[in-house]
Formats: sequence, C-alpha cells, structure tokens
Amino acid sequence: MEPPKDFWFVMGEYITPPLGILTLASYLETHNKNVDIEVIDCQAEKLGWEGLQRRVESFRPDVVAPSGLGTSNAYVVVRTTEIAKNVDPTITTVVGGQHFTALAHESLESYPSIDIVVRGEGEETLVELLRTLEEKEPLSEINGISFRHQKRIIHTPDRPLIYNLDSLPFPGYHYVEAHMQTYHFTLMAGRDTSLAIVEGSRGCNHDCSYCSQWRFWSRSCRAKSAKRIADELEHLHMEYGARFFWLADDNFSLGERANILSGEIIRRGIADEITWFCQTRCDDIVRHKDLLPKMREAGNIWLLTGFDSPNLETLKSFRREGITKSNAKEATDLLRKNDIFSQGMFIIGERRDSHESIEELRRYADWLDPDIAIFAILTPLPGTEIYELARSNGWIEDTNWSDYDMVHAIMPTEHLTRKEVQAELYECYRSFYGNWRRRCQGFFSHNVIKRRTYQFLAREAILTTLRSLF
Repeated sequence: MEPPKDFWFVMGEYITPPLGILTLASYLETHNKNVDIEVIDCQAEKLGWEGLQRRVESFRPDVVAPSGLGTSNAYVVVRTTEIAKNVDPTITTVVGGQHFTALAHESLESYPSIDIVVRGEGEETLVELLRTLEEKEPLSEINGISFRHQKRIIHTPDRPLIYNLDSLPFPGYHYVEAHMQTYHFTLMAGRDTSLAIVEGSRGCNHDCSYCSQWRFWSRSCRAKSAKRIADELEHLHMEYGARFFWLADDNFSLGERANILSGEIIRRGIADEITWFCQTRCDDIVRHKDLLPKMREAGNIWLLTGFDSPNLETLKSFRREGITKSNAKEATDLLRKNDIFSQGMFIIGERRDSHESIEELRRYADWLDPDIAIFAILTPLPGTEIYELARSNGWIEDTNWSDYDMVHAIMPTEHLTRKEVQAELYECYRSFYGNWRRRCQGFFSHNVIKRRTYQFLAREAILTTLRSLF
C-alpha cells in the first residue's frame, strides 16, 4: 500500500503512481496464483490515516506491505505498520526500500510494529516470503530478509539480483486503473495530463558519495532493452491513457539504447501523443549531442541533470569529477537549442562550504541559466558514504527522519551553522528566481512548458515556505 504522505513542496503539487508496489504486485500475481492482492493508494484515493485503517479493517489482510518511499517518509511507513497491528496483531508487516535496507537492524530494534525487512530487490523475496508464511516454514531459509526470532535479530544472506529485467511482467497498473486520471505532475505536464512511471533500469554505473542507489542495487547497473521500455510506454498509453511518462532510471544513459528507444517511439506513431522526462549527466548530454533532436522528436520535453557545484574539491568529494563547468554550460545550451526543458540540480552544505563558496555557486547557477534550478542541502541519507562519514564524525545534529528531504539542514559545515546553511538555501532560491529578467522571460516565454512552469512556481510561493524553515 501507498500510505498518506506530504508532497515535496519544491516540485509543487503532484500525485504519482506507486510504481514499487505495482511492480511487486504484478510479479506476485504472476508467480502465485492463489494470493489475493489489494493495492491501496492513499494519495489517489484521498485516504487519511482513519480511512486507511478502515480499509485494513475491511480487507483483513494476512500481510501488509507499505511502500518503502524515502528516508523522509520512514515514519509514515512505521505508522502504517502500527495501524495494521492495531487492527489485528497477527497481521505480518513487511517493509523494504533503501532506508529500511540500510537500517534493517536499527529499524527492527526501534519499531516493534515491523515484523520483517526485505532488503534490496524485492520481487523474488516477497514471493518466497508469502509462500513460507503460508506453509509455516522457517523464515531463516529465505535470502534477503531481516527479522526477529526469540529476541534476536536475524539477517539472512543477500539475495542475488534478477539478471534479466525484460523477464519481469509489466507493473500492475490494472490495480490502480480507476485512478489513472488522478496521477499527474502539475509542474511538468499540467494538472490534466495523466502520468505514468516507467523503470528502464536499476542501479547506476557511477558511485556518487551522496547517493544510496548504487549501493542499494549492489554496485550493479541492469537495464531493460529499449524495445521493452517502448512496449511499456505504448501499453500504458494505449490501455490506460497515460500521456506523460517519468523514466525513473537513476541515470538514463544516452547512447545507442536511447537512440533505439527514440526510434521505437517514432516508428510506433505515438511520438506526437506522449511526452517524457528523464535524468542524465551533463557530460553524457555533450557526448551524445547528436541524439538530442531525435529524443525531442520522440517526445522528450524535460531533462534533469546534476551540476552540483562549481568547486572542484566539492565535486571530488562527491566523486563527480566528470562534471565540469564547460560541459555543464554546453549541456544547458544544447538542451535549449533542441527545445528540451532543462532542470539543473545544485547542492550546498558540503563540509567545507562557507558563505563565499555558496555565493560562488549562486553565480554559477546564474551563469549556467538552466530553465529551472533546484537547490538541495547535502543530506546524509542512510546507505550513503556521506551518512557513514557524518555519523562517525558526529556531524549529524538532526536525527528526525522527516527532515531528511534535502531542504532541511541536517548538519553544519566547518564554517556554517545549520541555521546558516538553511538561510543560504533560501538565498539560493531567492537569487535565482528573484531575478526579474529571468522571471519575465519565464512568464512570457514562447516555450509553453517554461511559461507554465514559471507561472506555477509563482503561485506556489516556494520562497515563503523556505523562509519559514529558519
């Protein structure tokens, strides 16, 4: 189930399909015909906590598995397991995802309402787990889980990853078919354009120190074929009316696979009917710049790339040395030339950051001039090297998981207090979006996406919310 949760206000108002739950549900129904599955999406169904409890009471499940979400929503997952146990203490509660994989032992120690943590990739583990529970066999025979047994916490060996992602069934969008017109991303595609999420790969070829993805996927990168991705896009468009697609790859590597995918979309005659978003590295954009016109023709209207920082030492600490000022600028200009909306990501709060270095970053963002900029505070997410380093050195001053959303300062730098880091984040947004030239160009842009985005950002009053955080 997808529990009630708050929007990440920086990106405005949206409701996204619960892809992780839908992926698990379709795999489970394919490999266990006897299981009775119900997917509850509290966002789409507008269910609060009382409504969720009534649904659990009505269905009376044997197992409840809330979506793992991110670290900032860890307490939401825990509250869901508590509700399940209040309804019926015999319900087995199962959690997973990056946060609970990284902190499996700590979570089982801290939250008695959690029975089992599925670590890492969940499809095969969940099928085996439900079969084992039904047959009342020992949980210790299942790879990839953590659980309590006789007041001890047991961690079984990790489960090998699924090698061929093309072998997976399509995610179970039929479980949420009634809500397809509810799924949308106002900032990116408007309120009335139905959104679907497609997973093209798992993992990443890079190992950025602040990212938990590459560790979660065991340092591997496995990709679905371009044809399989196109099959999913076409299926979701034709069967469920989805028109805007979020390609959820951690890093959508450009090259032959992206070339084939774009060609498949064009060949199938749906390029004029769908649009899509992905994220990739700016050096990848420059390396494959000849591919951009074809991607745009195939419906790629929005691309996110991480610029992070202009400081070479900061990029080195992030293991992002491949990102340079020159390829960042060239990538931004190439996207604008090809009418692909550019979203740039910048990070403040690295250990050596000062007022001066963050001012340098603001000038860098202004010079690059992406269509929109998202500024984030370096956050020590569990499962990252940054988390391990910060915890071992005692830098972490805020242990409230709800604040681990990249807009709350969790730790100081050598030169700035947490409050000063928080104030610098506000100043980054104020500097970029307070620029009257940029605002006027956005409000009156010939590019409908840019015009709608700037009008939407003005209505959302993001600066007011950021101001309230310090």
